[in-house]
Amino acid sequence: MAALAPTPTYRDPKRYAWLLSALFPLTVVWHLLRFEHTGQLGWLFVTPVFLYGVIPLLDALIREDTRNPPDEAVPGLEADGWYRALTVLFIPLYLALVVQGTQLAVVHAGEPWVWLGLVLSVGAISGAAINTAHELGHKHPAWERWLARIALAPVAYGHFYVEHNRGHHRRVATFEDPASSRLGESFWAFLPRTVMGSLQSAWHLERARLAGRGLGVWHWRNECLQAWAMTVALFGALTALWGPWALGFLVLQAVYGFSLLEVVNYLEHYGLKRGSGPDGKPERCRPEHSWNSNHVASNVFLYHLQRHSDHHAHPTRRYQALRHFPEAPQLPNGYAGMVLLAYVPWLWRRVMDKRVLAHYGGDLTRANVQPGSRWERSIVQTD
Repeated sequence: MAALAPTPTYRDPKRYAWLLSALFPLTVVWHLLRFEHTGQLGWLFVTPVFLYGVIPLLDALIREDTRNPPDEAVPGLEADGWYRALTVLFIPLYLALVVQGTQLAVVHAGEPWVWLGLVLSVGAISGAAINTAHELGHKHPAWERWLARIALAPVAYGHFYVEHNRGHHRRVATFEDPASSRLGESFWAFLPRTVMGSLQSAWHLERARLAGRGLGVWHWRNECLQAWAMTVALFGALTALWGPWALGFLVLQAVYGFSLLEVVNYLEHYGLKRGSGPDGKPERCRPEHSWNSNHVASNVFLYHLQRHSDHHAHPTRRYQALRHFPEAPQLPNGYAGMVLLAYVPWLWRRVMDKRVLAHYGGDLTRANVQPGSRWERSIVQTD
């Protein structure tokens, strides 16, 4: 009887690089400690300079990584506790940073440059915390989903857990999705639409779920109310400890943190649209309905979030096993660099609108178009 061929051993080339995601809060803790020790304001701006300057530069300089793990290696990758431990490690480090940043803000109350540096530093990690919650919130073990909700408390965005999993994943790349941006829509127009739309969607989803169980929307089992209660408890405890300046800082860093989530939402599906099937319902989400990026620096700081197509196809797949699809439209830089473009609407349109048109072969009727934009007027004139 012939011997079975041995299963090839696969070694993840980014195995230890993923530590950068988990330890990101710790680097900011150290920057804040250096500021306390030296009084040098520059330490408070290392994180925003790194986020908006160094990471985009590294993405541009480092060759893109399109490698995928072999199919036979995926079960082993998924079962490897190392990767799960990294997402868990992020949570206590992040909570410690929030407490440290709040205390510093109170000590330096009334100093605008110190507060700006603290908000940008702590708020940047709050944005990263939403991404960590995103990774944990899709997993089957209940304890991981609870960790996701804890991670969302300091950024006051607990309803994301409800809306993203049960709303965005169902409506992604459709006109009805508040988290999918449209061709010709600026980030500054998208931001209030997605913040309010996601909040309303989460509330309606919970109302419907609870009604199906014969419960009212204000029942304690409402997951939005549970999440907001965690935020109130955290903010209330730190305010009781250090006074109203603590509350002011917590609110500001949270607003900046969730705005980082929403600018990432903006670029992930810009202008992309799922067609309708014979029944009039949106077709199944495919790789071409998400903008992807294989730029290494942004990916290792964001748990492979930029391989977004595979995430939508397999939401429970862990970050280390997410795959590149050549048919997915590709961003010209990593998320960090694209965020900068999104802040400048005319520059964003110059870079991205032509890519949306090329993706659809110039057929604007296949794109998700913003009402009132020049692209909608172009469709009307063509008709």
